[in-house]
Order: sequence, then C-alpha cells, then structure tokens
Amino acid sequence: MGVVIRVCKHARTLEAFRDGVCVLRCVVSLGSGANDGPKRREGDGRTPEGRYRVCTKNVSSRFFRALGLSYPNARDARAALARGEIDEATCLRLVRAEEEGRRPDWNTPLGGFIMLHGEHPQGREGDWTAGCVALANADMARLFALCALGDCVEIAP
Repeated sequence: MGVVIRVCKHARTLEAFRDGVCVLRCVVSLGSGANDGPKRREGDGRTPEGRYRVCTKNVSSRFFRALGLSYPNARDARAALARGEIDEATCLRLVRAEEEGRRPDWNTPLGGFIMLHGEHPQGREGDWTAGCVALANADMARLFALCALGDCVEIAP
C-alpha cells in the first residue's frame, strides 16, 4: 500500500499516511481563490476538491519539487459536461485517462497542471498559487521521497 495524502483546505493542512500512520503533517498555501470553492475552470485560482492520484513527479520544478495531480478527473469532467462547460469528446478523454491510469489532459477549459509543490522562489506567504498546494521545501522533500505514482490525494473543503 502506498501513501494517502489528505489536504484540508479550510485548515490549510496536509497530512500523509502510510499504513494508517501519519508520517507527515504540515501547513500549506493554496490557490488565491481557494476560499471560493472547488476549481471549475482555467484561471479561477481555486484549488480542486475531491480524490486524485499522483500522476507525475518532477525533481527539478521551478518550485523545488512537484507531484502532479490527476485533475481534472472523471468526476470533474462529468460535472463540467452537465454544466455545459466542456463537450462530450473532452469529457470522454478525461474519463478514459482516469480509467487507464494516465495523466489527464491539462489543456482543457477546466484547467490542469495542479501540483503539490515547494515554496515560491521569492518566499511568498498566504495563498499565492494558481490552484496548487504549496508546502515548505523541507516538507516537500519528505513528501516527494514518500510518494509514488498512483498514490491517493484527497482534497477536502
């Protein structure tokens, strides 16, 4: 069993669990629009809410290290289709990516490229990301070492 990561947007915390034991607890920064609800579209500054998986690992990110999340997932896609924000073909591509365990298309009206990553190089405080979850670099180093592709990430309001 891998690592399960839980982000609580309201508390601005991240916890990582291995075999039910908390192995990392830290404070995070979120998207500048995180208090406005879940991510819905490119450029809204919101952090997604739901269950995702780690779909990429980047050891040389602009923000120290980065774990890419599988946003938008099938649930996000189906909701956006129902709201008329994406077409059926886009929805089907996103659903298939999840079913096949692939990184979703990050270039849709829903946005993408959502990461768990390290600090801003200029040391910003508060909620400053475009929708990502930012950790102190020391915490990100630990999380990066713990995580594998496919690990679960749960983001709660």
